[in-house]
Amino acid sequence: MKKVTKIAQNTVDLAEQSKLRVAAYCRVSTDSDEQLVSLDTQIKHYKTYINANPEWAFAGLYYDEGITGTKKEKRPELLRMITDCEDRKIDLIVTKSISRFARNTTDCLELVRKLLDLGIFIYFEKENINTGSMESELMLSILSGLAESESVSIAENNKWSIQRRFQNGTYKISYPPYGYDNIDGELVINEQQAEIVRYIFASILSGKSTHKIADELNNRKVPTKKGGRWTATTIRGMVGNEKYTGDAIFQKTYTDVHFNRHNNRGEKDRYLIKNHHEAIISHEDYEAAQDIIEQRGKEKGLERQHKKYQNRYPFSGKIICGQCGGTFKRRIHSSGKHRIAWCCSIHIVDIKKCSMKYVPESYFEYAFVTMMNKLIFGHEFVLKPLLISLRGMNSDETLESIHAIDKKLEENVEQRNVLVGLMTKKYLEPAVYNKSNNELLQEAERLRRQKESITRFLNNDFQNLSEVSALLQYATKASMLKGFDGDIFKRFVERVVVYSRSEIGFEFKCGITLKERLVR
Repeated sequence: MKKVTKIAQNTVDLAEQSKLRVAAYCRVSTDSDEQLVSLDTQIKHYKTYINANPEWAFAGLYYDEGITGTKKEKRPELLRMITDCEDRKIDLIVTKSISRFARNTTDCLELVRKLLDLGIFIYFEKENINTGSMESELMLSILSGLAESESVSIAENNKWSIQRRFQNGTYKISYPPYGYDNIDGELVINEQQAEIVRYIFASILSGKSTHKIADELNNRKVPTKKGGRWTATTIRGMVGNEKYTGDAIFQKTYTDVHFNRHNNRGEKDRYLIKNHHEAIISHEDYEAAQDIIEQRGKEKGLERQHKKYQNRYPFSGKIICGQCGGTFKRRIHSSGKHRIAWCCSIHIVDIKKCSMKYVPESYFEYAFVTMMNKLIFGHEFVLKPLLISLRGMNSDETLESIHAIDKKLEENVEQRNVLVGLMTKKYLEPAVYNKSNNELLQEAERLRRQKESITRFLNNDFQNLSEVSALLQYATKASMLKGFDGDIFKRFVERVVVYSRSEIGFEFKCGITLKERLVR
């Protein structure tokens, strides 16, 4: 009888092969120390969590730090994980919640479907959802929609906080322009780079082209901020950067509701902070360089509809007809002698639609001088009481109202998550779920509108307070005006309303309107 030798299988290898290869994904919203500690905790949690399951094999951990979660394109580690899934290195993904995985409904569903096509499932810990056992995408769609709403709410809160810092001048520039370093949140001159900045402006003022300057810097092996090559576009951008004068304009760009960034061309308020930091270039040299660049653009047929040209005169775009609401335009009138006047644009086109006749420019100028001298003389009786009144408004109470609304919104989200959980476990009928969920959604929308209204009021309140304070400071120190000053007019006056050819109203940026008679 032949002897049969039994060969033992490599049970360890087979066991390993039968295990699910599980990867974890986590993300923190900012690169602050606090958040990075949270990230470290998440990493330890997932390593322990995955290794504790005998049916799982740890397949790696992917994490994005200091990156927004609104768009998948801005998360390299998430994209790397998807690539590894395509390469069949992962069987299952574990993540904390839908909001950590994606705060955009479209992206969330797109990624889930892509992974399902590859036979790879996602387990969301917080929501206790495994995409491998879902009969439909309804629940995931609802939950990712909630996550997206939460993201929008957080973004709005952040925007409001940033705008507050814009308004009061406390906003810190995180990425300084070439010529400056960021030291403890302050812009400090980098002398080595500052010399290059001065050279660029001096070269522009001497008549050199931006292409010539870029070539010279490249030949000298001078690196840019990011260590690259200089271009004419880079030079023009630097020459047009007001920060080299020590001033700072905030909110040059903005993010829309879809988290796309745009240049601010008047869609949002911009905030100018004078003497924000130490200057490298004088205002005179800066303005002269701007004029040269713009003149060259005109010569090349590249002139843009810049605000400087649209509002080249102090009164441009600021005089409003009290009769029809039209804007006054500058005209040269000949009645014995040439003189400058302003006339309603509607009246110019059709005299029947508006009967308001032209007003000489000198009348506006004299009225402004008269009114400002009254303010300078009587600021103790007009501006000080107004400032005290604005400061007396209980802004703390308003802020508490906003915090209370935020808390209610958080509770609303939690309630909706509970409903989702109950429905997932089939403890709720769909009709009951839909009714309760719709009521909560309506409540959330009402709370958001209420918060928006309060925020608008608060922003206006702070803005008015700042403007009154600036006007009072000027009136306290200023001497009586002897003639019209366009800079003072543009600084304090929002617009001028022409009630008639004998009376106008100056609407100040601080919210007050002062009427003045026109002297002929």
